[in-house]
Amino acid sequence: MSLRRVGVLLVKELLQGSKSFILVWAVVAPIIISFVISLIFGTWFTEKPKLGIYDEDGSELVMASKELNSVITREYSTIHEMKAAVERGTVDIGMALPEGFDSSLIEGEETEITAYVWGESLAKNRIILATTISNLIRDLVGQETPVEIESITLGTEISVSWNNRLLPLIVLMAVFLGGVMLPATSVINEKEKGTLEAVVVTPTSIADIFVAKGLVGIILSLFMGVLILLINRAFGTEPILLLLVLALGAIMASGLGLLLGTIVKSITMLFAIWKFGGGLLLFGPAIVYMFPDIPQWIGKVFPTYYLIQPIVELSKGSSSWSNIALSVFILAGLDLLLIGIVMIVLKRKRQFAV
Repeated sequence: MSLRRVGVLLVKELLQGSKSFILVWAVVAPIIISFVISLIFGTWFTEKPKLGIYDEDGSELVMASKELNSVITREYSTIHEMKAAVERGTVDIGMALPEGFDSSLIEGEETEITAYVWGESLAKNRIILATTISNLIRDLVGQETPVEIESITLGTEISVSWNNRLLPLIVLMAVFLGGVMLPATSVINEKEKGTLEAVVVTPTSIADIFVAKGLVGIILSLFMGVLILLINRAFGTEPILLLLVLALGAIMASGLGLLLGTIVKSITMLFAIWKFGGGLLLFGPAIVYMFPDIPQWIGKVFPTYYLIQPIVELSKGSSSWSNIALSVFILAGLDLLLIGIVMIVLKRKRQFAV
């Protein structure tokens, strides 16, 4: 293998690839999807925090709460109705005000409030409502009061925004769309035009050709992975580790693309494989992350889990090497296995023989 010839071929592949519909599709699609999801789930569907109140004695706090524009207040006639609303997620927090609540506050007596919290409510909503309740109580009596709030969580304690649930899917699309499809279609086009055989009778080796095509896939895959994480502000606090994981994922994507390009006979068949089987194989872990109720061990069945698990952990900004080391080593092992399979398949394909 000649590094000079690989460099020449790499430039050629980059120039030809820049005119390919596959490249445009692989770059534009993840960006558009990322922006649309961020717009929808970041603003359009962001509702005000919802507060439910059961009041035994006509407290002025209820009316004061209903006048606020920052929260939605719903009053319930029985505590059972309010608790049911919390369990369904109709309100984020349900608050039970005891009889004589206002008079106890005014007299400075120690008062206890029971607050029921929906387990799947967002942390920011809980903070807003807790602050709102404290401000309402202070405004009611004009000073700080000895009020103790006892919190009881109802339902499953899962608080994952849809932005975070969909991030693994967007990242996998960014890494694998271009990383797989560009090398695969390039190899298939070479086979269909018969140019591959013409090239290999020159001093250029088959290794030079496939390394160049593989590098194009790796570059595009790595670039798109970094770009999507930056767009979603999910680069975390360990950029070096994140780049290492993305690089290993890019190698997996490009290796898979070369393998498909070698064994698949036409572009039509390639898209059929991607549509009916490849998509599930690649994006399966993203579906598991999308729905936390699914047992998380199912995601480990898919090879791309060992790419997305470290990325998700590192993007949170609170993970370290010890939390992702096993997945990274498995990912590196899968890359080596895939490269070995590509080399074996190439040697057995007569049409690629020098």
